[in-house]
Amino acid sequence: MNIALWIIAGLLAVAFLASGAMKLIQPAEKLVTSGMPALEDFSPGTIKAIGALEVLAAVGLILPAALGIAPVLVPLAAVGLVLLMVGAVITHLRRHEARAIPVNLALLALAVLVAWGRFGPESFTG
Repeated sequence: MNIALWIIAGLLAVAFLASGAMKLIQPAEKLVTSGMPALEDFSPGTIKAIGALEVLAAVGLILPAALGIAPVLVPLAAVGLVLLMVGAVITHLRRHEARAIPVNLALLALAVLVAWGRFGPESFTG
């Protein structure tokens, strides 16, 4: 189970690091035209904040446990991703963008699994 949680956390970290970096680097207009139409509902500052949260969560999924410094941050980062994905699902539901919801639900489920596993049976403190 520990190896599976590391793999899932690694995949989530890669996905959210890429997504967050893109939101931090590219202008909002380019993001909207390049396949993220839901972002047109948000201000550029909010988009940058979401990108920063995604990057922080990606780092929080891996570095604390890998370095052995405050590994409790790993499940907390996963909970942060759960909250971000709940917000993404709600946003896509309100915009009637049904095609985006399954991806958000899959990422949500993986983040829930990491949070549950790292708070529970495969905790770094136990």
